[in-house]
Amino acid sequence: MARRKGGVGLGRGTAGSPPDVVSIAAVQTLRRTPLHDRHVALGARMVPFAGWEMPVQYEGVIAEHKAVRTDAGVFDVSHMGELEVEGPTARDLLQSVLSNDVDRLAPGEAQYTLLTTETGGIVDDLIAYRLDEHRFLLVVNASNRDAAFQWLKARELRGSDVRDVSDDYALLAVQGPRALERLGLERAKPFTFAMGEIDGVEVMVNRTGYTGEEGVELACMEDEAVRLWDAILLRGVTPAGLGARDTLRLEVCYPLHGNDIGPQWDAISSGLGWACALETDFTGAERLREVKEQGPERKLVPFRMTERAIPRQGMAISFPEGGGGGEVTSGSLSPMLDVGIGMGYVPAAQSAVGTELVVDVRGRARRAEVVKKPFYKREETPH
Repeated sequence: MARRKGGVGLGRGTAGSPPDVVSIAAVQTLRRTPLHDRHVALGARMVPFAGWEMPVQYEGVIAEHKAVRTDAGVFDVSHMGELEVEGPTARDLLQSVLSNDVDRLAPGEAQYTLLTTETGGIVDDLIAYRLDEHRFLLVVNASNRDAAFQWLKARELRGSDVRDVSDDYALLAVQGPRALERLGLERAKPFTFAMGEIDGVEVMVNRTGYTGEEGVELACMEDEAVRLWDAILLRGVTPAGLGARDTLRLEVCYPLHGNDIGPQWDAISSGLGWACALETDFTGAERLREVKEQGPERKLVPFRMTERAIPRQGMAISFPEGGGGGEVTSGSLSPMLDVGIGMGYVPAAQSAVGTELVVDVRGRARRAEVVKKPFYKREETPH
C-alpha cells in the first residue's frame, strides 16, 4: 500500500458473539477482522479459524460456491498476514529464503512462492509483491503470520528491515466471472497490481485469487474496510465464507498449508516444483535438487471418487491390489461436479493419472481414481 499507519492494533472486543458457536473463554482468545460486525449482521455462522473468529458461511456453502463460479462473491480475508521487507538488501534477503526467483519481478508484479526449510519443507506458501526496487510486500497465511515473520526477522541482512504490518490493512477478495464487471474494473495481466479506487476507497488492486476464477484481491487501510465491504455488496456481489473458499480452491487443486503442504513435505513431493527456481541458492534448494533428480518417494495427487462417497482429511488410502501408505489431505463434495473429490499423498509408483485408489470412508472401502489437475476448469471468456 502507498500509505502506512504505525502501531495500529486491531483490539476488537468480544461482545455480541453467537453463544452457540464457541465458548466464551474461546472467543476471548480469538481476534476479529474490522468486518466482524458486518458478518454478524448478515447472519454469518462464525467459527474459530487460525486464531480468528471468521464467517464460515452466510446463506450456505453450496450457494456461495456457485455464486462465485457463476457471478461474483466477496471474501473477507483480512486475517491474512502482510509483511513488508524494505531496504537496499531486501532483494538479497528474499532471494536467499524464497523458492521463486525474485529477480523475475518488476515493480507492479507479484509471484507465488514458498518459504522453505533446509530440507525443502514448506514454512508457508505466499505471494510476493514488488512495490519498488527496494521494497516488497509478502501476503502470508493467517496461521503462519508469526512463523513467517520470525523466520524472516531471524535472517535479516544488514540493510534490510522486515516489519509485520498486518494490522494496518484489510483484504477483500472479489472473485467470479462477473467480478471485474461488478467492480467497474478493466482486465489486467494476472499477478500484477496497481493502486486504484472503488467508490471513493483507495485500494491496492491485486490480480490474484484462490478460487480459479477471474477476480481481484483488494487491500485497503483497516479503517476503510467497512466502507469498501458495503460498496462491494451494493454492487451486487454475494458475501461468501471460508466454507466456499475451501471447496472452490479444492476444485482447482490449490493446496492449503497445514492440510496439503507443510514443513513435513518437500516442495517437489507436494507438486510445487514449478514455484522453485532451483538454479538459485535459496534455503533448501540443494535438497530439492536432489529430490528432483532422484524422484520423490511420495507425491500429492488429485483424485475423484468413482463410488458415491465424500473423502475427508486423514482418511487412509490403499490400492485394489493391496498395500497402503496413502492418506487424504483434503476432501469434499464438489458443488459443481456433484462428486467426491480430494487430494492426498501416495507412493510415487501409484501416482500416475488413471491409478485406482481405495479410500477408507468411515470403515467402508470406496473406489477412487487419480485424475489430472484441475477437477473444475472455468470457461474462458474472450478478452
